[in-house]
Amino acid sequence: MTDMDIELNPPRGITGFPFGMTTEAVKAAAAEFGRVKVQDEGSADDVRYMKVTALHEQFEIVFHCEDGATLTSAEVWIPRPGSEEITVHFRGVDVFRTPARKLLERLEEMGLTVLDETLYAYVPQLSLGFTRVAGHEVPLDSDGEPLYFQAVLAGPTGYYDFMLPEA
Repeated sequence: MTDMDIELNPPRGITGFPFGMTTEAVKAAAAEFGRVKVQDEGSADDVRYMKVTALHEQFEIVFHCEDGATLTSAEVWIPRPGSEEITVHFRGVDVFRTPARKLLERLEEMGLTVLDETLYAYVPQLSLGFTRVAGHEVPLDSDGEPLYFQAVLAGPTGYYDFMLPEA
């Protein structure tokens, strides 16, 4: 069994994938995880932009290249059980093994602004977005929703700031 640690470091990127890296570099680095799927190569349209997906046997990472040329954000999906021990951290907290509501409490304890919409949660000034939406059977919390977040998106500065209430 091997270990893999992925650190979320918004607004700079995630382990091995700094925001601003070229799409060619993203594709090459993503291939280290397994198969790579490219969607809308070079496109920078508001609706359809380039995405590079790393398909590892235990998880996926979708690399968003909204300008069609560089990495602008990264979306990591919850790892599935398998031969590798895969951990996704943010400031020392295990994002996918900490119950969703407890994770949001921990973020607030760090002094971060958290917008909790039950199935989705956002940390605007830091540019993190979480989802509890699951497409398969998962453990449920007392509110009937998935106990753990299923995906997290790390973005650049200001990515979710539009969600902040007007001052």
